[in-house]
Amino acid sequence: MVAVPAGRVTLSDRRTERRWTVGLAPYRLAAFPVTQALYAQVTGVRPSAAQGDALPVESVSWWDAVRFCNALSARDGYAPAYHLLPGEEGVERVEWDAAADGYRLPTEAEWEHACRAGTGGPHYGPLDEIAWYRGNSGERMRDVGGKRPNPWGLYDMLGNTWDWCWDIYDAEVYGAYRVLRGGGWFDEHWSCRASARRRSHPTFRVDDVGFRVARTPAG
Repeated sequence: MVAVPAGRVTLSDRRTERRWTVGLAPYRLAAFPVTQALYAQVTGVRPSAAQGDALPVESVSWWDAVRFCNALSARDGYAPAYHLLPGEEGVERVEWDAAADGYRLPTEAEWEHACRAGTGGPHYGPLDEIAWYRGNSGERMRDVGGKRPNPWGLYDMLGNTWDWCWDIYDAEVYGAYRVLRGGGWFDEHWSCRASARRRSHPTFRVDDVGFRVARTPAG
């Protein structure tokens, strides 16, 4: 886990032309996306289509990621960040305990702040050096950590697989859809930008969407 300093980040949405600024306290973010090996160790299952211990786990829903975070917290002795509760017509709902020190998904603002790592452009370096995307991936997923990290030591923030974030994208228009960030191995360069936003239903699973975990240090 990489210690990410406090800061402020301005998010933007091209569809609505909206911009908003978020202040952030210090937090920790995994240096790599969750790998297939780690996911299998914690859950006992391998959901991914392409198999390889060092490949990022994919074909996981937002709900899968939330449950993984709680399971990893229990394994490592941390307080679970999420309370899973029954909802209407048996549909689960989740509450985030912001005081818990367990693993969780980063917020969208945390993700972009960490991705930029103090840089101001669309990428934190030349794209071919930092990301697997359609232009260099051979149209397949690659092992984590194969490209240069950003200035804070975070790998694969752009390209390879999209990352689920905690946030709802736009409740009024898209309901429960959650935010995806980072771009994937099959995306063109314009999708692999620090500011690029995508959305999907929290039950959605596809072979270019995974996640990485965050933590709020105790105290």
